[in-house]
Formats: sequence, C-alpha cells, structure tokens
Amino acid sequence: MQKQVIDLNADMGESFGPWHLGDGDDPSIMPLLSSANIATGFHAGDPATMASSVALAKQYGVAVGAHPGYRDLVGFGRRTIQASVQELVQDAIYQIGALQAFLQLAGLRMQHVKPHGALYMAMAASEDLSLAFLQALQGLSPALAVYCMAGSATHLAAKQLGVRAICEFFADRDYDASGSIVFTRQMGRLCPTTVADKVMLACRQGLVDTVDGQRIPIAFDSICIHSDTPGALQLIRTTRNRLLEAGITIRAPQGQSAA
Repeated sequence: MQKQVIDLNADMGESFGPWHLGDGDDPSIMPLLSSANIATGFHAGDPATMASSVALAKQYGVAVGAHPGYRDLVGFGRRTIQASVQELVQDAIYQIGALQAFLQLAGLRMQHVKPHGALYMAMAASEDLSLAFLQALQGLSPALAVYCMAGSATHLAAKQLGVRAICEFFADRDYDASGSIVFTRQMGRLCPTTVADKVMLACRQGLVDTVDGQRIPIAFDSICIHSDTPGALQLIRTTRNRLLEAGITIRAPQGQSAA
C-alpha cells in the first residue's frame, strides 16, 4: 500500500569551523526537510554551527534531532572506535546535552536522536550497546525517538524498551540482499531522477532493488538523504517534488507538515 505520509530527513551542521563537508548547501536544504539530524561536535559540528543549524530549523519549522557520533573529527566518525559501552553512551549523552542547550535557548524541543556513521552501524549490530544507549535516552526524556534501520539490534531494543523507533530508508545508499546498507567512504554523484525513482518504488510498493539484482521488501517511516552526498540539494529537491506530486505528505513523525 502506498505511503500517505513520510518523514524526510538529512544530517545537517556537519562542518567544523571553516571546514565544510559536502557542497555547503545547508541553508538551501533545511527548508526542504521535515526532520534534521544536527551534528553535535564529535564527528563534526561546533558551537557556532550547532547554533546556526538550530536557528535554520526554527526558521523553517523543521523538527530537530541530535546526531552524536564517535569522537573522531579526523575520520568524520566513520571509523570504528574501540571503547566500552559505558564510554560510548557517556560520549553520546555529552553530545545530546550540548545540542539540547541550544534548542532550549531557541525555545525548541528535541524530537529524536540519530547516531552517526560507524556508531549507527555498531549499534545496529549490538544489542548491548543499543540497550544501554536507549536506556540512557529514556532517562533524558521518554518522549525522545531513535532513528534506526528496521530489523536492526537498535530497532529490536527500542521495541523491548518501549522507545519510539523511526525506521529509515537510505535513498542515496545501496542495499544488499540482506537488507543492509552497502556503505562507502567516497560517494560519487548520483542521478536525482534515479534516486527519486528508488524512493517512489519504496513508497508505492515497499520494495528496493539490491546491488546483486534482487528486489526485496523494505520497511521505513523516514527517508534519509545525506547532506554530504555530492549534489545532495538536487537529490533532496527532486525527491521531495516527486513525493508531493504523488500526493504524499511530508511531515515529521511528531511535528507539523513541512509540505
């Protein structure tokens, strides 16, 4: 059955001082989203960037989530860090708290938390890390949702604890036959029409084509397009337009329509 309502999210504020990843189009991308995952300082982001990202989200009525990652500015949080579960959870709490302060000053509330990069994948594979992370999240606020992949350890832990899980479809990433993401460190420029077609297949039929030529079912509540993907602005704009043309409402899971 075709989806009638969908969330459209992107990772935002992934700069550090004068250094920018991607095309630097955050001010143009933000108005197109319903939810934004704002970097919180460990893989990218700094106080000024967090503040400006929150201001943009407030200006355009975009729901905000924290985007904590490994303590890895050099590797952009895409390298696995060997640390205890306790240390990783404490690092995440530290980052979430930093963004929460900026949101409070702006009169906004945090909608969700979405782990970044290698931390996202580590949680997807680890029940222990996911449970500890989500228990801490509940302690911060029972209303906080977590963005994750359907069927992952994070998703299963969220169900167990009663945390709201927002499952993602990665429009700018390939899938394998198991339904897992095929991550790559270097993203090439993608065709906006091809990405939009992929999203429409998922929204209309709940299916995605895999790298080995199969077509498998996919469950999701939100579409993610990464802002550091080359040409991200056009990918998001084209996808958004196709969704709206199909009569699909773009809306944050806990917010007002962004359409």
